[in-house]
Amino acid sequence: MLLSKFFLPLIKEQPKEASIISHSLMLKAGLVTQAASGIYTWLPLGLKVLDKVNQIIKKNLDQVGCLELLMPCIQPADLWNESGRFDAYGKELLRIKDRHDNDLLFSPTAEELVTDIFRKAIKSYKDLPKILYQTQWKFRDEIRPRFGVMRAREFYMKDAYSFDLDKESALKTYDLMYDTYYKIFNDLGLKAVAVKADSGPIGGDYSHEFHILANTGESTIYYDSRLEEETDLQKRKKLYAVTDEKHTEGACEEEYLRSKKGIEVGHVFYIGAEKYAEKMKAFVTNKEGHNLPVHMGCYGIGISRLVGAIIEASHDSQGIIWPKQVTPFDISLINIHPNSYETTRIAFDFYNKLNKLGFATLLDDKDQSAGSKFATHDLIGIPWHVIISEKMIQSGKFELKDRTTGQVSSLSLEEIINKLSST
Repeated sequence: MLLSKFFLPLIKEQPKEASIISHSLMLKAGLVTQAASGIYTWLPLGLKVLDKVNQIIKKNLDQVGCLELLMPCIQPADLWNESGRFDAYGKELLRIKDRHDNDLLFSPTAEELVTDIFRKAIKSYKDLPKILYQTQWKFRDEIRPRFGVMRAREFYMKDAYSFDLDKESALKTYDLMYDTYYKIFNDLGLKAVAVKADSGPIGGDYSHEFHILANTGESTIYYDSRLEEETDLQKRKKLYAVTDEKHTEGACEEEYLRSKKGIEVGHVFYIGAEKYAEKMKAFVTNKEGHNLPVHMGCYGIGISRLVGAIIEASHDSQGIIWPKQVTPFDISLINIHPNSYETTRIAFDFYNKLNKLGFATLLDDKDQSAGSKFATHDLIGIPWHVIISEKMIQSGKFELKDRTTGQVSSLSLEEIINKLSST
């Protein structure tokens, strides 16, 4: 992609409405722009990151047998009346009436609708277990939307729902999803901590939140410091980690107890049978021919929120530092002298070569000062910067900058390709 053809509306000034770094950088780097309070347009650069995060999540869910569907974001209120949540949910639920005076709502979550889909189609234990998931825009009418995409009213979410015959099998599914979440966050280049938590309006007996440790987190979590280094999943599960409201003194060895702020990016619940299946008559027959309500689980990841959390965890004073797993481009190719025939020829030749080798490359062909170019590419955070100038052409050595470390190497174009291919 040529930067001159790309849509990248950068902001030089500090946005007045931004009180945390991810909100500020997402606006300044042209990832999003605000349409209304707590509602954002995702611009091309931001959408590339959002899509990459989504693809990593989907890949991991598909690998463990989850099945994707797409439910409508507008739901009938009748289903929510069956569960009792239409009146109980509160003012965060955006209620709508259509022209026929039917009560509708803009979905904040989809337990009722997915239960309705299940009960219409599955009647026997032989068709269990099932895990259905979607990626869809949701809406919660937050009283004070803030922190940009971290607490927005409209948000992009992966929500999954499991159906099992009994509690024992449902908890096995819960463990499967718990393990899969750790794999997802690891694949995103993040270190997550799973903490025991309350279920809130979703309901359920078992609940874990997945947090990214960050100073701007809204939640205080207490955890065993060995979690930060432990890689064995089964050992991690046994180590102490809870939200503030569940913490009790003495529950963790004092020398290992840590208290930090966390950003919640995922939540898993074991719901059971009473909350939705019994009320909505989602029954299956068991081996003996008895009708039983299914045991359900619910598993959410805030994808748009996760982009903000990644920035909170990976930035410096110059801007964003994207993990290679989710970066919108692999390489920033910066032509210092775009009015020079020779530098432009070499830059375009190298650009085409990088693209053929599979590197997503952003070629800066704009007529701006070198300082302005460097500031732009530090701000948008692409992992590798390749710099081409007239002087470098004469020497045959070009600059390769590692955005994460700031280290600059002087290499030939072939050496640059070899280094990029080995990382």
